[in-house]
Parts: sequence; C-alpha cells; structure tokens
Amino acid sequence: MTLEDIKKILEAEVIVGDEHLDKEIKIVAGADLLSDVLAAAVPGALLLTGQTNPQIVRTAEMADLAAICLVRGKKPDRETIDVAESKKIPLLTTSVPMFESCGRLWVAGLRGRSDYSKK
Repeated sequence: MTLEDIKKILEAEVIVGDEHLDKEIKIVAGADLLSDVLAAAVPGALLLTGQTNPQIVRTAEMADLAAICLVRGKKPDRETIDVAESKKIPLLTTSVPMFESCGRLWVAGLRGRSDYSKK
C-alpha cells in the first residue's frame, strides 16, 4: 500500500513529503511513547502518533521509519516540520483518532508488527 493510499484512507493532509506519496508501506505502528517506538519499531513502518514535538521525527529517523501520521487532528510546530523536511521523513496529519486510524488501515490490509513478523 502506498502512502497516497494511506492518505486517502485516513483522510489525511500532507504536511511534509508530497514527493514521497508513492512510497510503499507494508506495516503500521501506533504509539505515543518514544521508548515504545524505539523498542518495537520495524524499519519502513508508518508511525501513527499523537506526539507533535521534533523528537518524534528524530525517533522515526533512528528507527528507520518510512513516515509519520499525526492523529486526532494534531498539528506540528514549525521546528517539527523543519526537522521532518531536513530528514526527508513524510509527515501527515488526520483528524481520525488513533484507534480508528489503526482499524481503517487494518481493514484495508495493512498489518502491524505481530503479523509482519510471522511472514
């Protein structure tokens, strides 16, 4: 599934990374704790989070995540946007809550870590 597909499913807005909407996403994770992201991340995953600070982008870079989607209508500040641009990490936002975002992506065929590791 591409980031463009995910954008449509989540009715999301692209904040950074329009040029990466063709990026293939095979796994998704939802977390607000940075330590959880680092402990359980799978490289190439989409991260759904309510965190909007620059550290979420730096964490995504360290974990080699493909993109970040802010849930619950969260908007990043300028510093977060600047870091995402400099790291070339797509950043999206959706008004859909985290639980529903995960559900929509599951129904569309995107899986999480537990299913991904079985392959």
